[in-house]
Amino acid sequence: MRILFAYSRNLHSFVDLYHIFMYSVILCGGSGTRLWPLSRKSFPKQFLNLYSDKSLLQETYLRMREIMPKEHIFFITNKDNFYNVFNQIKEIEKDYSREQILVEPASLNTAPAMTYAIKHLAEQVKVPLNTPVIFLPADHYIGNKENYLALVKKAMDEVNGYIGTIGITPTKPETGYGYIRKGTKTNGFYNVIEFKEKPDKATAEKYLATGEYVWNSGMYIFTAETFLQELKEHNPEISALMKQPLEIFLEKFKTMPSISIDYALSEKSKRVVTFEGEFGWNDIGSFDSLAELALKNNDPNHVNFDSKNVFVLSEAGKFVATIGVEDINIIETADSILVQKRGKAEDVKKVVEYLKEHNIKELDHNLIGYRPWGKYEVLVDSKNHKVKKITVYPGAALSLQSHQRRAEHWIVVKGTAKVVNGENLLTLHENESTYISAKSKHQLANQTEENLEIIEVQTGDYFEEDDIMRYEDAYGRPSGIAAA
Repeated sequence: MRILFAYSRNLHSFVDLYHIFMYSVILCGGSGTRLWPLSRKSFPKQFLNLYSDKSLLQETYLRMREIMPKEHIFFITNKDNFYNVFNQIKEIEKDYSREQILVEPASLNTAPAMTYAIKHLAEQVKVPLNTPVIFLPADHYIGNKENYLALVKKAMDEVNGYIGTIGITPTKPETGYGYIRKGTKTNGFYNVIEFKEKPDKATAEKYLATGEYVWNSGMYIFTAETFLQELKEHNPEISALMKQPLEIFLEKFKTMPSISIDYALSEKSKRVVTFEGEFGWNDIGSFDSLAELALKNNDPNHVNFDSKNVFVLSEAGKFVATIGVEDINIIETADSILVQKRGKAEDVKKVVEYLKEHNIKELDHNLIGYRPWGKYEVLVDSKNHKVKKITVYPGAALSLQSHQRRAEHWIVVKGTAKVVNGENLLTLHENESTYISAKSKHQLANQTEENLEIIEVQTGDYFEEDDIMRYEDAYGRPSGIAAA
């Protein structure tokens, strides 16, 4: 079977036919608070380009795309991030079906998310119950893709009636990861004795010295059949809901406990095994982790004078000079700057909690807004005018809308715009513009296959996003006063 191959037009490689009989589900509902100010509520870390020209989400998808067809790769996310997922995958897989992106009725951690995905695959997609499915976080770094994919294929071949995990061979006494204690080795995997929470430094050193432990990567492989059996035995509450028709399951989804797959199943099951590997894995859970990769540390706009172990990441590419400092991370975005001592990665959450508690706008993006149709970036925000750069994705359109207290002037800087301006239907090319008076109905659309970019100059006495009266919308958002 391994000698049969199918050519994939979207990949410049061959796909082993044996492995088209497996599925993957990419989990992408996390918030990534430890990477603030880069990661925000409206645009968490899985959507960021941290080490390449692709986002973490796109990199995860492309790795799976090398070993299985696109029809077998699913996502599960929350309502707020649905279009972030869809738009990013459409960038790299233009005919990807939006039906393969599942939306949780509520964000309840990994166990309910995996349960929904398995139910969908078994009942809606009709995937055979003995087909292996791998669940993957959307936001990890893999340094050696070949080794990683070889281990994934091996695990999916051999998981059989087990709950499989991918365990990472530890390279240092890491305190930021959970650990798995290995038992006896059978064929290509180890029986799991127990899961361990993130240890202190002394305990991590002991784990490393024994050679009995691997890092818990959060990747799981199992069949629907095994999952259902183990769920029935170890979590009857979720198992009972799983048996309900899909409509009732989704309606009662919020009643499930917010619990991880580790606590709900794997720490209780006697059928958990781990496939150990080392392939340059990093969960990029903090700026310390990102600094270790050193992939963006050679910034020509960062100059060191008598400094060491300084990691600088400027989103806007600003010039940064450091003098006489060491062991710090400096993160700069359009609206915020974080200066963090190395080893204090967990404390970034304190900043996020402070922002929440005091309702400070920098908790979310206030200069960059992500929408189903694209995004906008605020360039100037003054008392009597605001300037934005608006990007509209291919085939997308803003809602038909009007404003009570502002007028707008649109100038096309890239692409071709289809515009509704009152009673007029316009086609605007680069360097062309139109003026839209207050209270006039208007709409911006991109009917091409390339991004459309315009500069929008707003004038008036109020410029907030709630000064929008929406009349029609392609994304199912309600009519009336709402954000764009």
